[in-house]
Amino acid sequence: MKVTLIFPGQGSQYVGMGKNLTNLPECSKVFAQADEAFDFSLTDLMFEGPEEQLKLTEFTQPSIVTHSIALFEGLKTFLDKEGIEIERVLGHSVGEYSALCAAGAISFSDAVKAVQLRGKYMQEAVAPGEGKMYAILRVPKEEVQKACEAVSNDDEKVMPANFNDPGQTVISGHADACDKAVNWLKENYEGKQMAIPLKVSAPFHSSLMKPAEEKLSKHLDSIEFKSNTTPYIANIDAKEYSTSGETIKENLVKQVCGSVLWAQSIESLPEETIFIEVGPGKVLTGLNKKINKNFKTYTLDSEAGFEGLKEFLA
Repeated sequence: MKVTLIFPGQGSQYVGMGKNLTNLPECSKVFAQADEAFDFSLTDLMFEGPEEQLKLTEFTQPSIVTHSIALFEGLKTFLDKEGIEIERVLGHSVGEYSALCAAGAISFSDAVKAVQLRGKYMQEAVAPGEGKMYAILRVPKEEVQKACEAVSNDDEKVMPANFNDPGQTVISGHADACDKAVNWLKENYEGKQMAIPLKVSAPFHSSLMKPAEEKLSKHLDSIEFKSNTTPYIANIDAKEYSTSGETIKENLVKQVCGSVLWAQSIESLPEETIFIEVGPGKVLTGLNKKINKNFKTYTLDSEAGFEGLKEFLA
């Protein structure tokens, strides 16, 4: 048997994440490494909060990667014991760093420090109020793309940030351009629709993130990237890679301003694929159901945990 591992991104964090794993030696080791990477206790923030601090991008991102890799280390022990192979990995936005850790392309210590800086650089890239993000629901991605192109100009831009499922595309960019795109859809798309403004600290995955991309690129130059030992699917083009460390680094740099092609990535996989969501929450499990109701997905961050996984795989 083979499984595909999917790693969640920002928005899946919660106070108490990972606390139930501290009795597992493989997981505790990851938590200790995370605390050693910073001059503060990341795990105290994950386990106890406060929530407002955990929500800040520069803390959210390393917390998600830490929880994901702690779960992964426990999962790897379980899969090895059961003789189950990991066929491929992929992660949503910052989850791509978790996926690449699992694929052997980057060390956990390097990844957790990189995403903390990634979050910091993203937060600093745009002044508060200048950018915006909306989740557009029930509108085909082609129409959302048209809306973004219709209202964007040299001074103000909006673009699709995340293609999450066939009925949900997130747009990101200058605040006024985002509002205009929402209005354009109201006037030009006749079907049912909904636009939900997102509570985010910056317009992620848009051209406004260029300053963050440049700073992150310099930091990633200082990290050793290896060829991945497990294939991974990149956010930037929804293609599966078994490739050099240099290509992996380039994909991560492009990802800062580029769209997350999540729906396209999942749609590219065979219907018989067995998925395990590895990280906080069950956001990706929910998206999988919307992308293809026949996909079988298990949420590892659940009350049933590894025991439930055994039943699921049986």
